[in-house]
Amino acid sequence: MRLVPQSSPYIRKNVSVKRMMLDVIIALMPVTLFAMIMNGWNGIYVFMISIITMLIIELLCHMIIKWPSGMKIKELFSKEGFLKVKNTYTVNNITAPIISALIYALILPAGCNGYVVFVGAVFGMLIGKMVFGGLGSNIFNPAAVGRIFVTICFGSTINESNGYDALAGATPLGFTKGDLTATGGYSLLDLFLGNIPGSMGEVSVLMILIGAVYLFARRSADLRAALSYFLSFAFIMLFACVGASAHYNKGNVGTMWLYQLMSGGLLFGCVFMITDPITSPTSKFGRVVFGSIAGCITALIRVCGAYPEGVAFSILIVNMLAPCIDYLMRGKPNTYTWKQCVGLASLVVVVTLIVTASVMGGWF
Repeated sequence: MRLVPQSSPYIRKNVSVKRMMLDVIIALMPVTLFAMIMNGWNGIYVFMISIITMLIIELLCHMIIKWPSGMKIKELFSKEGFLKVKNTYTVNNITAPIISALIYALILPAGCNGYVVFVGAVFGMLIGKMVFGGLGSNIFNPAAVGRIFVTICFGSTINESNGYDALAGATPLGFTKGDLTATGGYSLLDLFLGNIPGSMGEVSVLMILIGAVYLFARRSADLRAALSYFLSFAFIMLFACVGASAHYNKGNVGTMWLYQLMSGGLLFGCVFMITDPITSPTSKFGRVVFGSIAGCITALIRVCGAYPEGVAFSILIVNMLAPCIDYLMRGKPNTYTWKQCVGLASLVVVVTLIVTASVMGGWF
């Protein structure tokens, strides 16, 4: 048997990486077009800066990483030198940064300062991707890296179109910080249709679901990580909402629960970020663990942390854990044992107890 070394993502079905990436771009189109229409030029220039910057960084870094041995810089400007570099550059080196750029722009608010968009895009590509070797070698989601970086560095300048601070996600979620019964006057229909302020890609549940149907129907994303992420978060927040309703003696549990599921970047992260095959584990159960841990961390940050949102933070944390999960699952069959399920369920239950106790004013 001859082993052939290849870089991720590893595809186990009859589909090419090229087609998979094209499917992701198509799935992003509903929410992208919605953001452009709703925000006009304030949204369009964010996409333009993000896409152009990430494409240029990808090209320049690829040229350095794949520089032909013995070739001098001046030879690059000759036809032969250009062809040597061009032969190593594929369509995947174009579609991959476009996907990262679209996601990065969509988790920013419209009207964000151009220099903030640029700096985050450069940092996300360089530190989140290219330092690891480029396409298929990164362990972090470049879009999440860029977003967290500008959040920390330029938080006070990242404002929503209506003036609300957008430090950690969609504005309506900020009203629930410290009190899950609060909604800020936004209805569930507003959240579903996108009649709310917030990061451009996170405000319309409808547009996200349209993209999700296409993406999962085409089998271009693994449903395990997305479902485990969503279900673990939903389970934890259900008990948290019950506890908050009992503690404050107000609020409809069902409405509060749906508000948490539909606001912020949860659904966008479930569909377009946690499903990234490059930064997630390779085993089936590993991806379930991966998504479940992310759901737990998101719930902890929303309720117990300093920020009202925790999607980007949770995804970066589990990105770091992905190699560890793969290591623990090495050589094991892709089946779920009762010990694995009990262990994972125990983690979710423990986090549920912590979050519920926190909203009821105990322990923390």
